[in-house]
Amino acid sequence: MKFGLIGRTLKHSYSKIIHEMITPEEYELLSLEKEEVISFLQEKNFSMINVTIPYKEFVIPYLDEVSEEVKAIGACNCIVNRNNCLFGYNTDYLGLKDLLSIHHVEIENKVCAILGTGGTKNTAEKVLKDLFAKEILIVSRNKKENCITYEELKTHKDVEVIINATPLGMYPNNFDEPLINLNDFPILQTVIDVIYNPLNTKLICQAKLKGIDAYGGLEMLISQAIYAQEVALNKKFPPSLFKKIYKKLYLQTKNIVLIGLPMSGKTTIGKKLAKSLKKEFVDIDEEIVKYTNKSIPEIFYEVKEEGFRKIESDIIKKFSSKSNLVISTGGGVILNEENMLNLKQNGFIIYLDRDIDKMIYSDNRPLTKSQNELLSLKEVRLPLYLKYQDEVVTNSSSVSSCIKKIKEIFHESINY
Repeated sequence: MKFGLIGRTLKHSYSKIIHEMITPEEYELLSLEKEEVISFLQEKNFSMINVTIPYKEFVIPYLDEVSEEVKAIGACNCIVNRNNCLFGYNTDYLGLKDLLSIHHVEIENKVCAILGTGGTKNTAEKVLKDLFAKEILIVSRNKKENCITYEELKTHKDVEVIINATPLGMYPNNFDEPLINLNDFPILQTVIDVIYNPLNTKLICQAKLKGIDAYGGLEMLISQAIYAQEVALNKKFPPSLFKKIYKKLYLQTKNIVLIGLPMSGKTTIGKKLAKSLKKEFVDIDEEIVKYTNKSIPEIFYEVKEEGFRKIESDIIKKFSSKSNLVISTGGGVILNEENMLNLKQNGFIIYLDRDIDKMIYSDNRPLTKSQNELLSLKEVRLPLYLKYQDEVVTNSSSVSSCIKKIKEIFHESINY
């Protein structure tokens, strides 16, 4: 093996895609237990490996030499084999610094909190110290030396930056609740989560809904991977490589989620948009019908709207953790904030607006059998559509022009 990644659970990893865009060499993912890690390092049958949870600290005693960052941080995420001598590096350190720099996050003289006590915490703490943070609070579930508990963190109303350095909320456990309530921090400016799958953890989604600047770990992941290959190959890559990789991953993993009133064209446009973008199409109402083997009116008749919404939320949960989809939602999906937080984890939300005069009514839609019903529904739901949307697209002319507009907006959202 030349290049690869070792860790315990790697189903969530994008590392293979990233590294094989940097170099044509095959990049392998190896899920190992502790005993296997030891024998793997002793055999030295590799050129460069990356190390992820939970082995960033564990591997250090088996290395011949480590960088100054590894010495200072106590965690290693990159090992290079040079003539059977293992050299350890911490490129996560540079990756996190890049993430903060890309988004112009100011750390100097700020009160910062780091959630977690593992190897990634050490990296984040070193970065914050080097960027002259005013105070760094380390937060643990349990009382430890030099740490505070989550309960104690609530009393620190002056926290301005929070970094999540735990795996809480990482795929496949996307729906785990954050251990903090952002309402406890009245002057909080920025939330960083080193998790990259999902693209936005529930913590990130909650922060964004509150208008707090919040960023996931994808850029950090790409940046640290490039640094790792530079160390391994002893060469520098152009900045354009980062943008190329980010764009590819964003387009391949990001879902497009269509919200809007019934009959706004979500299904028609969604199917054709998915085909155009080579994404899978999912219609939430159709999935509900398949799951229950009943029509939407039958479900409403049997379990009323409350029962329907429970089924709808379960189906949304199933698909919102997946990637590379176009998802057409029912008109009432926005009535439950949990639905929208889930859809936003991997989704770019498009509110599809349409002139009510252009809509056709049907008995198959229990809540909108007439124009007056639709007008009443819009009055209630419009503020919610606007609250959760990332962009508004008006479906007022042809389907093709609407799809063209959505694709333009989607590509512009990459920001690189």
